[in-house]
Amino acid sequence: MSKRRAVFLDRDGTINVEVQYLHKVEEFEFIPGVPAALKRLKEAGFLLVVVTNQSGIGRGRYDEAALDAIHSHMHEMLAKVGASIDACYFCPHHPEHGKGDYLQVCACRKPLPGMLQQAADDLAIDLGSSFMIGDKLADVEAGINAGCTSLMVLTGYGNSHASKLPAGIKAYPDLPAAVEAILALEAAEAPDAD
Repeated sequence: MSKRRAVFLDRDGTINVEVQYLHKVEEFEFIPGVPAALKRLKEAGFLLVVVTNQSGIGRGRYDEAALDAIHSHMHEMLAKVGASIDACYFCPHHPEHGKGDYLQVCACRKPLPGMLQQAADDLAIDLGSSFMIGDKLADVEAGINAGCTSLMVLTGYGNSHASKLPAGIKAYPDLPAAVEAILALEAAEAPDAD
């Protein structure tokens, strides 16, 4: 089977409005333009994979059932506009504030690339031709560490993290703008139709 291209997406502050320790469905709100932008990526042939640090689980603020409910709600809302996400991966651990089994240094907490690498194994993704979009330096670094092209958005925590971006990494106002940049890059690299 040939490897597929993906766009990896942070969730909070990138797809939905940042709410610290989001755990209630009624607090989930898409950043304007995101569902349509995700639909455009799917139409362009990308797999869409959410990779999200969720230390609130490890800290005991909410449980995996609450996370599942939010992701189910997100999938339902996207389906209403003909968009979809192929998979969601999350890291519940924290190396200092986790409780019980969640107190650990793991390979999946961004900026480490574990979630992206797991998705690549599960879904036959070519990391080298894939992208990572997020609003934090940890998101950008996770993408770089996995071998993807990383982009930052200035929603969520993006404005406070943009000054620390590594050389060559670009920041965009929001996810729709980052998607436009990816699609423009794809069009520029496509072989001539004639």
